Amino acid sequence: MDVRIAQPAEQAAVLDTLTLAFATDPVTRYWWPGASDYLRWWPQVLLAQGERGFEAGSVHVTPDYEGAAMWLPPGVTADPARMAALDMPGTADDERIAGKLREAMEQHHPATPHWYLWTLGVDPRRQGRGLGSVLLRHALARIDADGAEAYLEASNPALVPFYERHGFEVAGLIEVEDVPRLTPMRRRARAGGSPPAS
Repeated sequence: MDVRIAQPAEQAAVLDTLTLAFATDPVTRYWWPGASDYLRWWPQVLLAQGERGFEAGSVHVTPDYEGAAMWLPPGVTADPARMAALDMPGTADDERIAGKLREAMEQHHPATPHWYLWTLGVDPRRQGRGLGSVLLRHALARIDADGAEAYLEASNPALVPFYERHGFEVAGLIEVEDVPRLTPMRRRARAGGSPPAS
């Protein structure tokens, strides 16, 4: 199956797929348990954190947008001002917990240059057919060709074995108050891959 780089003009289609894909994600729905709030805010957070991936050519899609992955390559990070500008509703306690979660996540990010998988998801009607693996292998071929490290946070414990099959290793646990736990995972640099065609 072909995987290609998504262009900035395709942002809406990519966000639609990832919004469907994360509709039952434990961590995502912790912040927006109501359907209306989830549908309003999650796509905006996706873009705020992953927009620079479009600019870097590191957002990948399968045909018909059945699956998508948003990577941030070495040297590319999310713009904190974009996230702050969202002005999402919430209590002072929500902000306190969110701050603690951000700090915990930052502590696990590798200090060395790495590819960060911000999010990967497949339309629920196509899940279980290997599309996630296709997307992951596509990016990892380039990452391996560069001899680079990869990193992610699995937001659902059920996904940990999936990422382990692709060479990621559990690097700890992120547990902040009553937020569902995140599992930071690292894939050490290796050689021997070849860059995929764009």
